[in-house]
Amino acid sequence: MDELGDLVDVTTLAVALISVGGTLGGTLGGAVLSQRVTREQNQRADRERAEDRHDRAQEARRDLYARLNTTARAYRVAARDAVRAAERGESVEPAVLDTAKEAWSVQYSLAQMALPKNVHQIASTLNRALGVGYSVVKQLPRSPAPDGSYDRAKAWFSGPLSDGVYLLRVALRHDLGVEVEPDFEHTRTGMLAALDSERRSLERLLASEQAQATRPA
Repeated sequence: MDELGDLVDVTTLAVALISVGGTLGGTLGGAVLSQRVTREQNQRADRERAEDRHDRAQEARRDLYARLNTTARAYRVAARDAVRAAERGESVEPAVLDTAKEAWSVQYSLAQMALPKNVHQIASTLNRALGVGYSVVKQLPRSPAPDGSYDRAKAWFSGPLSDGVYLLRVALRHDLGVEVEPDFEHTRTGMLAALDSERRSLERLLASEQAQATRPA
C-alpha cells in the first residue's frame, strides 16, 4: 500500500513538473514569437516611412523642376515678345519682362540647392544666356543700327536661347527618369558648347555697341 502511495506521489510530481515545464516553454515561446512579430512590424514601419520620405522628396523635386522649366520658358517668351512689339512700334510694358525675370531668378536660386551637377551646369549656362537676352532687349532703343539689332535679337530668342530652354527641359525630364535618352550626354555637351559660344559672341557685340553709344561725339 505504501508502495502504491509512493507511486501515486511520483506520478503526481511528474505530471506537475511536465505541466510547469509546458507552461514555461509556452510562455517563453510566446515571448520569442511576440518579439519577432514586433521586430517585423517595426521593420515594415521603417520601410514605409523611408518610402514615404522618398515619395515626398521626389514629388518636391518634380514640382521644383516644373517651376524652373515654366519660368525659363516664360522669361524667354516675354523677352521675345518685347522685341517683336518694339519692332512694330508698339509700347512695351517693362514690368512684364521684369516680372518674368524675377520669377526665373527665384526658381533658379532655389534649384541651385537641389540640382545635380550635370543639370546645374545646364541651368547655370541658360541663366547667363537669359541674362544676355535681357540686355539685348534693354539696349534695343539705343542701338546704332536698329534693323540689324532687331534681326539679331529675334534670331537669338528663336535660335540659341530657345535651344537652351529646350535642353533644360530635356535634362530635367532625364534626371527624373521620365524621358531617358541614351545619347543625352553627347547631346548635352554639344548644345551647351553652342549656347555658350553664341552667348559670348553676343556679349561682345553688345559691349561694343554700348561703348559706341557712350563714346563722346
